[in-house]
Amino acid sequence: MELQKAYDIITRPILTEKTYSLMQERKYTFEVVKDATKPEIKEAIETIFKVKVEKVYVMNMKPKPKRLGRSEGYTRGWKKAIVKLGEGYVIRELQGSL
Repeated sequence: MELQKAYDIITRPILTEKTYSLMQERKYTFEVVKDATKPEIKEAIETIFKVKVEKVYVMNMKPKPKRLGRSEGYTRGWKKAIVKLGEGYVIRELQGSL
């Protein structure tokens, strides 16, 4: 896969307290485009970070209702992917101060 197409599939990493604790188990969380498939996500992560992906977990995050004064609306829906890396692999760019 070419690098530009890989960057089009992976939108951004998700860095929260929960995802930092998952990094101890070699699991990294990313926001991906809604029409991305598991094989595309796996190939994109392997291309961008030069690691071996063992498994990909995917979930669709539904929009939630929100209010601002009298205005009502919804947050946007998006797709989340958790990738488990192979033994001995780590993404140093996302580790932070771990």
